[in-house]
Amino acid sequence: MRQFLIDRVKFSVRLGLTILILIGLGCIPVLGLNLAWADVSGTSLSAKDWLRSGVSAFQAGDYRSALSDFDQALVANPTYGAAFSNRCLTQIYLEHYSAAIEDCGQALQLNPTDTESYLNRGLAAYRLGQLEAAITDYNQLLQLKPHDFRAYYNRALAEAEQQAYREAIVDYGEAIRQVSPLSHGMLAEIHNDRGIAHLGLENWPQAIADFTQSIQFSGNDLKAYYNRGCAYHHQGNLTAALQDFDQVTQFAPDHAQAYLSRGLVEQQLGDRAAALADFEQAARFFRSQGATIAHRQTLNLIRQLMTVPSAIG
Repeated sequence: MRQFLIDRVKFSVRLGLTILILIGLGCIPVLGLNLAWADVSGTSLSAKDWLRSGVSAFQAGDYRSALSDFDQALVANPTYGAAFSNRCLTQIYLEHYSAAIEDCGQALQLNPTDTESYLNRGLAAYRLGQLEAAITDYNQLLQLKPHDFRAYYNRALAEAEQQAYREAIVDYGEAIRQVSPLSHGMLAEIHNDRGIAHLGLENWPQAIADFTQSIQFSGNDLKAYYNRGCAYHHQGNLTAALQDFDQVTQFAPDHAQAYLSRGLVEQQLGDRAAALADFEQAARFFRSQGATIAHRQTLNLIRQLMTVPSAIG
């Protein structure tokens, strides 16, 4: 069942562009726009106006218009650091990660203490799989802002991607200490991701504790229930695993992985009929979701289960 944990990115986490939007991809924070045009000396009025227009477009979700406006701001003032910084963030939302790295680099050349550009360049590098570059940027950010939970959290995500789980667990812990205790959604994400790091080290009790904390902070968080079910299964607590997979299917009736995982537990318990029913549900949803390989593997499980002779007592 470990292979299903690597799909955390689909269900989490959406931490994506706030580190809250990325199972896992998470989940990675890109924070707000840099509105500090007042700090740019010698900026023309037109450049400021283009910047304001770009910020408005970004906040409305019109990222292409925002990109165009920030381009115009830089035409009017080619050394406008705020325009580079905001264009970097916009490029990330458009998934133009290489361009984002270049823009944040330009912003940092103009202002080496621009913490948001370190954060966003690190995110863009992470999205490109350039994990060491991402970690370097988060290190730089922490030198400037030692208590920035986002840098600890993002660095932990990159470390976990490198399977440096012990280092990631330490950084997740520091992120938990630095984040506001009122940020329940963020705390839920961090505990969930730290639980996944514990799974990587086969620390089943610690993983279960983190997933439980995530559930307490978030309420009906299907990814934490699913991950805890996997941890219980590895620990050998099949009854608890079934209960968690039941919760997932209640929250998300088309969660193919939960049906498959529950079927594996039921098969282990000797309940062939229940296992077969769950495998069939999983196959149906994998097929409808376009998960061709998972669909084929589940059909193989069904065939194997149907060919196993029942015991005659």
